[in-house]
Amino acid sequence: MNMETVELKVEMVGIHEKRLRKCLSKLKGIDKVEVDGSSQKVVVTGYAHRNRILKAIRRGGLKADFWSAQNELLQAYAASASHSSFRFNNLSFF
Repeated sequence: MNMETVELKVEMVGIHEKRLRKCLSKLKGIDKVEVDGSSQKVVVTGYAHRNRILKAIRRGGLKADFWSAQNELLQAYAASASHSSFRFNNLSFF
């Protein structure tokens, strides 16, 4: 089996990073876990199969899915939105 890098989107709230690392520590073949709490992105490098990694995280009670291009777009949009201010008007369409 070849070493692979798996990118995941994991809901990170409060102390979830500790729980996440505990779930992954039970899997054999994981070399490195990188967590970016602000974007909720987790990068796992090792010899464990991507589906086993996802299953272990979900079994630990965390919401997770494989990282996608859509997540990159949402992250870029959120970053640009945080630099500008939005005003919403109370409009009723009905």
